[in-house]
Amino acid sequence: MKTSITKDNKPISKLTSKKGIYKTLIIGFWLVVWQIVYLIIQQDIYLPSPIDVTGQFFKLLFTSSFWVSVIYSIYRVMLGLLLSIGCGVVFGALASTNRYFYDLLQPLVSAIRSTPVISFIIIALIWFTSSNVPIFICFLMCFPIFWTNILEGIHSVDRKLLEMATVYRVNKWDIIKKIYIPSITPYFTAATITALGLGFKVSVAAEVLSNPREGIGSHLYSAKVYLDSIDMFSWTLVVILLTISFEGLFTWLVKKVSVSNNK
Repeated sequence: MKTSITKDNKPISKLTSKKGIYKTLIIGFWLVVWQIVYLIIQQDIYLPSPIDVTGQFFKLLFTSSFWVSVIYSIYRVMLGLLLSIGCGVVFGALASTNRYFYDLLQPLVSAIRSTPVISFIIIALIWFTSSNVPIFICFLMCFPIFWTNILEGIHSVDRKLLEMATVYRVNKWDIIKKIYIPSITPYFTAATITALGLGFKVSVAAEVLSNPREGIGSHLYSAKVYLDSIDMFSWTLVVILLTISFEGLFTWLVKKVSVSNNK
């Protein structure tokens, strides 16, 4: 039976365990700070206690409306992300090969980055139905991330490798597969991890304002209307956990794929 060893000759399992304990201690520290602040304020409407929020969170887990809302919100985020990935990859690749297309698209991307999200949400409320607003906002906010990273990934390709491939008459598909894709992959991975966090935040914000029939943002809006801080913090915790889970899942998949490719 083989034991995985790091460069410092330390078992990976022990390092992972230490890292897990370290992170747990950090989370515990901030929970204690939260509880102390709550004890100082002692008004749930401003800041509920972490115990009450955790209790409400577990209550939500056993309701059907919770899972329906979570599934709808995940669906909107994933669809928005897929659209932004598709457009970001295609337009990024085109812009890297055509200077005029880059000059044409750059002002639009800069405008999207500079405009407050709330402005786009208000405009989207006029254009789309309430359930489609979060999808559009997620796509719009994440598109510049993929567009920029794909551009940078293509520009980072080693020109000497391309020249050598041309000299040896390597076919275009092999050039894309063995030169371009390995160069773009780190940029694409970074863009996806960033977009996952941003996607959940902007989609839920859009749900709060558009108030679709089902969605995490709709519950946050209801909590705000009824001044239910405990419920609001509980749903916010749901968004945080979903973001961390999807980022962790994607990072794990990337590592698995890279390990299998290196074998």
